[in-house]
Amino acid sequence: MAARKRVAVVGVGTMGSQAAWRLAARGAEVVGFDRFAPGHDRSAAGGETRIFRSAHFEDSRYVPLLKHADALWERLQQETGRELRRLTGCLLMGPVEHHQMATVLQSIAEHDLDHEVLEAEALAKRFPQYLLEDGDAAVLDRRAGFIRPELTVQTAARRAEQLGARIHRYTPVREIIPVGGGVEVSTDSGSERFDAVVVTVGPWVNDLLPGLPWEVDIRRLVSVWYVPTTDAWFGEERPAFIRTAPTHCYGLPSPDGVSVKIGLSRDLHRPAGDPNALDRVVQPEELEIFTELLRRHLPDLHPDPIRLSVYMEGYTESSRPLVGPLPGAGNENVILLAGFSGHGFKLSPAFGDIAADLALDGHTDQPIDFMTTLGRTAA
Repeated sequence: MAARKRVAVVGVGTMGSQAAWRLAARGAEVVGFDRFAPGHDRSAAGGETRIFRSAHFEDSRYVPLLKHADALWERLQQETGRELRRLTGCLLMGPVEHHQMATVLQSIAEHDLDHEVLEAEALAKRFPQYLLEDGDAAVLDRRAGFIRPELTVQTAARRAEQLGARIHRYTPVREIIPVGGGVEVSTDSGSERFDAVVVTVGPWVNDLLPGLPWEVDIRRLVSVWYVPTTDAWFGEERPAFIRTAPTHCYGLPSPDGVSVKIGLSRDLHRPAGDPNALDRVVQPEELEIFTELLRRHLPDLHPDPIRLSVYMEGYTESSRPLVGPLPGAGNENVILLAGFSGHGFKLSPAFGDIAADLALDGHTDQPIDFMTTLGRTAA
């Protein structure tokens, strides 16, 4: 009988909480470390809602992973009895010739996704809160909706603990050192030896692993909540939305039926700087792009926001995540998941499962070869 593996999870947030759950479910001895506590709002897993969708703008090769994540979302909800995700649909809109709209239509065709193409007249009648421009297309992804990020992280971490995991809260990891076929994890309280470690520290990746050959660009994201002036946002259908161009943005009607959360993409956010000293004050000039967006495409949202929040996310140059063991001799037991470039939360159960595969088996059958894989990770 094989010995039970000891696996550390460093960073019990979006990816780490899911990795801890999947590792514990497979019988590993799991020890988690977090500089705060699962569900905190100091990184990317905040703002009450994130989008889940089946269609993908960036690369249709993500769709099999989305299907795997979809099944695991259902499983985590069944195991815990918590509603972590609600399928309300997601409208994908933008110029028909834009490459991301072409990718959406490609992923739908290749994978036979449940969808509906809406002409401008049909969209205006059914969803009057959106204004399309000449040449725009609109696709309703039916197997889509919103996820509750803070609740999800806490729930996945708690489920891992129910399955035997231990989580050290408010315990930042200072160093990770491969030693003799295992890994040593050091905190202010001392060092502990493990068979493998899964590193999922989000915007702190450059601090903890400064020698990476890939740059992870940490950006400061602003989310803004607006109150509608009509009832259109909270009718029978309440889809999330993503617009590709001219301003790449997304939005979600809030679950409480009061406001609509709006966010922007990577290039419209400034660098975060030191993740331990994030500037959480939103200046009035930062809202100008949101005001223009509302004027042009979302005219029934009142232009004065009722809430502002600041988060961080890590991006890679290719927008594909870093997944796999660290390169270099002796690093095969250090599994990194980083740089999800704004696409990670909806996929987090799948990547948690992949992390468990890599830490316990040394490979995964999931289709990740097209990503920035760091070592030999596919079966």
